[in-house]
Amino acid sequence: MTTKSPSTNPCIVVTGAAGFIGANIIKGLNARGITNIIAVDDLTQGDKFLNLVDLSIADYVDAKVFYERFTAGIYGKVEAVFHEGACSDTMEQNGQYMMDNNYSVSCDLFSACQAQGTRLLYASSAATYGGSDTFIETPTYEHPLNVYGYSKLLFDQRLRHLLGTKFENAKSQVVGFRYFNVYGNREQHKGRMASVAFHQFNQFKEHGHVKLFGEYGGYAAGMQQRDFVYIDDVVAVNLWFYDNPTLSGLFNLGTGRAQPFNDIAVSVVNTMNLLNSKTSRYDVQNLAQLVSQQRIQYIPFPAALVGKYQCHTQADLTALRAAGCDHVFADVSRGVSAYIQQLAAK
Repeated sequence: MTTKSPSTNPCIVVTGAAGFIGANIIKGLNARGITNIIAVDDLTQGDKFLNLVDLSIADYVDAKVFYERFTAGIYGKVEAVFHEGACSDTMEQNGQYMMDNNYSVSCDLFSACQAQGTRLLYASSAATYGGSDTFIETPTYEHPLNVYGYSKLLFDQRLRHLLGTKFENAKSQVVGFRYFNVYGNREQHKGRMASVAFHQFNQFKEHGHVKLFGEYGGYAAGMQQRDFVYIDDVVAVNLWFYDNPTLSGLFNLGTGRAQPFNDIAVSVVNTMNLLNSKTSRYDVQNLAQLVSQQRIQYIPFPAALVGKYQCHTQADLTALRAAGCDHVFADVSRGVSAYIQQLAAK
């Protein structure tokens, strides 16, 4: 495979730039010395500016006006768009709003990118798999449980229809990333949609314990499993594809490893105990010990989530590895510990 290096001073657009993944992608680009970045977002929620304040960008454009202007070509030659802007609230019930934000906008952006020779790297979601027990990027396993998952799936389907099943007919690079459960720095604005690790950090800080769902779906308390992926790994894979502009397709972006929510809780509590320790030595506690100490507690599974909850997710990385990406992902113990230390230092 031939790798074509992007230009030394490319103009890059990041939508959802003040959001969790978008802001971290800008941070990753800045680390490479890339600052010619147009940040696109909606700052109605004003505190999201905190995700941008320490980053270097060339311009900020409100999402309400950006897409029409981009289609008109007023920004000149744009090397690539990292499209992270979307409504990501899986509990949102307004289907029309969801489809406008996640499907229609993406379709228009895709058309403009293909017309202008701009590469598009966009956020899909593991929510496209929904109730499936297999997580491979093919229609057989795509069964979303909510309108958010469907809005993401419909855009993937649209691209398959236009470009072929592996996006092989794209005029310029098109890559979709099916993000699994991403956690890490710059997600503080997300409220209820922030990661389990973020919520548990705040629970422990305030109450001295964390809470998890009790048994559900044939899984014991806290044993429902997800593929938890650290934000630094998500950025690394996005930038790997940016470095390989001849590659297109739809790819899972998770660790390929399912871990129970209990693992998150154990890592959060042990890291907090270590940070709070008055001595230079702290003996790591296992799950049984932390439960007996009531540092980890369980609550009844919420009725509102019954039938709408994924009890097990695990990214199949076959396609990602076949593309040549051999990135090594952090496990929960390493990633969550690093994240909790960042949160505690603020």
